Amino acid sequence: MRAELDHIVVGAASLDSGAMAVEERLGLPLVQGGVHPRMATHNRLLALDRRSYFELIAADPDGTPPGRPRWFGLDAPATVERLGEGPSMLAWVVRVDDIAAAREALGPEIGEIETMTRGDLSWRIAVRADGAPPAGGALPIVIEWPPGPHPVDRLPASPCRLMRLRVTTPEPARITAALTRLGFADDRVVVEAGETRLRAEIATAAGTAVFD
Repeated sequence: MRAELDHIVVGAASLDSGAMAVEERLGLPLVQGGVHPRMATHNRLLALDRRSYFELIAADPDGTPPGRPRWFGLDAPATVERLGEGPSMLAWVVRVDDIAAAREALGPEIGEIETMTRGDLSWRIAVRADGAPPAGGALPIVIEWPPGPHPVDRLPASPCRLMRLRVTTPEPARITAALTRLGFADDRVVVEAGETRLRAEIATAAGTAVFD
């Protein structure tokens, strides 16, 4: 099984206000993404290095309520409160070539495999019933893209690159073992002991932008 970092997910209370704050930190504009009808969310994107990307996501006020908790924990009261203070890291996503095998490797805590769409893109992704990222975000969300277009292939190149993704968790040994079973290894991702937290350090033309 092949597993690679696909993207990092930063949430915002609203897409427009979040984009303004993120673009100020990154020093360049995000690219318009689209809507996710099943989750009533929408996003903007930025290409990073190694065929990975940055996603800014928010609830879509014009979308039909999904009748379930939105993904990435967007509807959780604690997340809503945190995003009210500004954009914040929510999750990281790893692409695999066999999502059923990935779910077996990581266990049922990552959720059920579902098909999602955005425009003409479709993919399979594991989503928990409560919408929360697994292990509070310490475990990655897994995604399987079909052959064909991938979001990063449609994005203009940018000078931004992911220097480090720090995954802090009270269970570093468990998380590291799970990533090993998944076949994931990336020198940009560091698992550390501590209170559950995600921190992305992105190199930009103006310096380092931090999202946590």
